[in-house]
Amino acid sequence: MTRLAVLCLAAGAIGLGYWRYGDALDLNELAAQESTLRSYQEAHPVLVYGLAFLVYVAVTGLSLPGAAALSLVYGWYFGWQRGLVLVSFASTSGASLAFLLSRYLFRDAIQNKFGDRLADFNKKLSNEGPFYLFTLRLIPLVPFFVINLVMGLTPIRTMTFWWVSQLGMLPGTAVYLYAGSSVPSLSVLAETGVAGIVSPKLVIAFAVLGLFPLVIKKVMGRLLPHADADEELANGNTNTENVANQT
Repeated sequence: MTRLAVLCLAAGAIGLGYWRYGDALDLNELAAQESTLRSYQEAHPVLVYGLAFLVYVAVTGLSLPGAAALSLVYGWYFGWQRGLVLVSFASTSGASLAFLLSRYLFRDAIQNKFGDRLADFNKKLSNEGPFYLFTLRLIPLVPFFVINLVMGLTPIRTMTFWWVSQLGMLPGTAVYLYAGSSVPSLSVLAETGVAGIVSPKLVIAFAVLGLFPLVIKKVMGRLLPHADADEELANGNTNTENVANQT
């Protein structure tokens, strides 16, 4: 009953948030309030940071659409450096919230139903999960809310999820914030859309993000070639002992 109540509460919050604030996060709506946003920031700078942090946590934690557009807006609103700090911690906090909700609501049911089939996957993920998570965080084509929800079903530790996500999302966040900070006004962004601010530098940056995990894996494979050998040797010894015990 407790899980059902939490599930209903989360679903209600998602529905209410999308119905009540979905239009407010639209670029056209924000562009219409551009001067008001600037005036409010000058009058209440600390409050604005707090509200912006909570809004981003709510959007990512409840898996609402608009996080990418919100990153661009924050880049324009706060500038690259301050926006990067805010969005980096807010996105990780929201991702961790979605991760914990998924784990609390669905993990036991999934493991109980498919535990035998997931045994090998869970074992491998416990050893290499941080790298897989780091790789997924660096690929812009993979929706982050999907990663949050799926990882909640795995045995990866919450603290590991947090710090790997913090590092893995940082490069992509930096690119989005830089793109947003280069926009002269929200009106321009609303008129041209995201495609209007795409430049060769941004394309190269996203391409590097996609190749970075492969480079890291290759480097780690060369730096730690003995790790696989030690694992194979350990597995071989275990198999030998099992055969000896059976005989």
